[in-house]
Amino acid sequence: MAIKVRDYEVRLTRNKEERRMVRALRYAVFCEEEGASATEEQRTLREEYDSYDRFAEYMAVFHNGVVVGCYRIIDREAAEKMGSFYTETEYDLSKIKKVRGNIAEMSRACVDARYRDNALVMRLLWAGLSEYVLRRKVRVLFGVASWVGQKPGLSAHAISYLYYNRLAPARLRANVLSENFHESINPALSRMNIMPKIFVDEEEAFRQMPPLIKGYLRVGADFGNGVFIDKGFNTYDVFVTLQTKNISATYQKHFLGSENALQDLSVDIDEGAVKTIGKIVLFPVRGPLKVLGSFVKFMLREDAADAEYFEDTVDKEQE
Repeated sequence: MAIKVRDYEVRLTRNKEERRMVRALRYAVFCEEEGASATEEQRTLREEYDSYDRFAEYMAVFHNGVVVGCYRIIDREAAEKMGSFYTETEYDLSKIKKVRGNIAEMSRACVDARYRDNALVMRLLWAGLSEYVLRRKVRVLFGVASWVGQKPGLSAHAISYLYYNRLAPARLRANVLSENFHESINPALSRMNIMPKIFVDEEEAFRQMPPLIKGYLRVGADFGNGVFIDKGFNTYDVFVTLQTKNISATYQKHFLGSENALQDLSVDIDEGAVKTIGKIVLFPVRGPLKVLGSFVKFMLREDAADAEYFEDTVDKEQE
């Protein structure tokens, strides 16, 4: 489904050219702006990508037909085709992968520098993700959130705050794979309890957090154990886990009409190995429209009156 607000639109990309625009935006943000490494081919194409893009879906915000914000989404079916999720290069996901039903990884979130003061772009991305969750019956969303650089001590209050206050429950907790650090990085830097709890200043912690992490906290996300320092991408990352049933009760009451509206998406853990991934079952089109409309109204606030909804057919051609 596409959601339009005036000359902005959020939806999954439909074709190769739209996917190319997403990768071009990622190159501009991650490689040119933030210093991520790039291959000669990527520099020539001016696109950022890896092997996981082959089966990933892209949620994108378009402004007058140009991509200005995006998320990469890899659900269980796509990960099965690839053999793993992208974040398994940084964290042990064995517990999350035991969840019965659909799970989805969010990654490569970015917004064009010219649009970062426009809150509508990020709100539209969240609205698009929420429609995806409802339609695909996603029980757990997860991924990494990052700071630019390779010195987690610069965000000591923020990282320590997450450790002491928002660790995911043990049955769903991802643990950092510090053994995958570049050989030049000290594995001890993976610790999240950088500071003793008594010294952590909450106000300073939130000041040190990127807007995306603050947003995840507001909707009820928890965090994995450990910091991953990605030398090639010039970031240090924390793992984000969001059980859709645990989205903040306040948010659920506003955009779904009930504090327990997502309980039917509660997590069911499979203690055995899940080897076969079935076809994704879509919600009936009419079913989530009222729910989605309420959510978009909440997310888009003053822009909600201009929101329009269109059933979207995605061309799943891959490169």
